[in-house]
Amino acid sequence: MKIAMLARNPELYSHRRLKEAAEARGHQLDIINTLRCYMNIASRRPEIYYNGEKLPHYDAVIPRIGASITFYGLAVLRQFEMQGVYPLNESVGIGRSRDKLRSLQLLARDGIGLPVTTFAHDAKQTEEVLKLAGGAPVVIKLLEGTQGIGVVLADTDRSAKSVIEAFRGANVNILVQEFIKEAGGTDIRALVVGGRVVAAMKRTGADGEFRSNLHRGGSAQVVKLSPEERATAIRAAKAMGLNVCGVDMLRANHGPVVMEVNSSPGLEGVENATGIDIADKIIAFIEKNAEVGKTRTKGKG
Repeated sequence: MKIAMLARNPELYSHRRLKEAAEARGHQLDIINTLRCYMNIASRRPEIYYNGEKLPHYDAVIPRIGASITFYGLAVLRQFEMQGVYPLNESVGIGRSRDKLRSLQLLARDGIGLPVTTFAHDAKQTEEVLKLAGGAPVVIKLLEGTQGIGVVLADTDRSAKSVIEAFRGANVNILVQEFIKEAGGTDIRALVVGGRVVAAMKRTGADGEFRSNLHRGGSAQVVKLSPEERATAIRAAKAMGLNVCGVDMLRANHGPVVMEVNSSPGLEGVENATGIDIADKIIAFIEKNAEVGKTRTKGKG
């Protein structure tokens, strides 16, 4: 099987592991820099060029599209889909997950547990937004933020109001969410592959840090999920339309709440914490499911 991976940095742990796993199972995997692709969008003859040459046909494509190039990356992925190449994650699903507001709306529609979340455009509605979120402390998030960037914990209504008004003054969109104090600075990431949770880890933030991102000094360890947590992760992946994703959850008093669904989850933290070969499971899923033109959404949003 010939597999293309859309990724800008072939040296990242996740990308190296996926290439190793594919080759260990007898496949060819080419890492293609997404931004060096250009396209001929011709009727019935969609073509992709790379470094001056037309790309050959691939059986499957693994999109590892960075958040900063989502728009162009999804355009390239759609071109692969137009050619009938099987996508590990479809462009529609990735687009849903990258839009924080849209993803929360889809999760809410399906009755999946979420922290109380509010959204407004007008800074004059700040007090009403804070009231809906239950009052301080609240977490304020940039809609365009990733990896913990643009996430602020406001301890008092006054500080929350100042942060919200500052963000809105800079004309950026934000979400205001209730702070799940009982989570104690930890969250859970469940790795879903093909509708099954294949691994899970608990991430704990560094001292004094409420964000648990590993690259911010957090630590990870293997964790046993409850049946409700496992079901929540699977339902969240399905709501996004993603075959492979990391579902980030907090343990609230009333059950698990989903914070985010990541369509390009890193493999290093979860593989090291659990000892599970996630990359091999992903390639095995592609082997089982890759068929020409096999997409679920058919381009529907």
